[in-house]
Amino acid sequence: MSSAEHQAQPSSTDKFEETLIAIILGLMTLVTFANVVARYGFNSNILWALEVTSILFAWLILLGVSYCVKINAHLGVDAIVNLLAAPTRLAFTLFAVACSIAYAFLLLKGGWDFWANFANLPGTTGRWFPTGFESDFLAKGWYETEDVEMPQMLQFLSVWFNEGEPYEKMPRLVPYIMLPIGMALLLFRFVQAGVAVWNGRRDLIIVSHEAEDAVEEAAAAAPKD
Repeated sequence: MSSAEHQAQPSSTDKFEETLIAIILGLMTLVTFANVVARYGFNSNILWALEVTSILFAWLILLGVSYCVKINAHLGVDAIVNLLAAPTRLAFTLFAVACSIAYAFLLLKGGWDFWANFANLPGTTGRWFPTGFESDFLAKGWYETEDVEMPQMLQFLSVWFNEGEPYEKMPRLVPYIMLPIGMALLLFRFVQAGVAVWNGRRDLIIVSHEAEDAVEEAAAAAPKD
């Protein structure tokens, strides 16, 4: 297998993101469609549909952010850097990558700190960068969502996080876990992008004007009515 063919093969992380994004989109469509049918066809309502759709949409955004870094789909302004010589452009791009990695790390810290207490875990200390873990915190493993029913197959979580008392609704630790996961993926993708830039496999971490040119060419080639 050539190096180009090897790079074309999706990694396990790629497959995880793509599969999860597809599943989330499918579930959002099914739940929304079912709720519309229930409302207008049977004058009823699926109480948990709105909350589930909102959770899935938030998951989709968090996964999409990292996935767009991977496929180089984030928008940006490259008018200035494209005027620079190649070595200078590389330096500016690496600086942008370093800033993005620092930002993603801050988001990961914030995501962990927000989710941790809902899983009866300590958040980190330190305002910007973690300096340790909280020694005194309020465990919130008993916090539940508003309308999402708790599946029986997940009731084992009540033993882990709710002192064995069964959950009536889905504990918030389940939907909120996408915060640290999504931010960890974002950090990983920025590091991955930085390595690609350093090795010359990638010029920028944003969409270049080549994408705009391709769109214009496609529009010009499209048949006219």
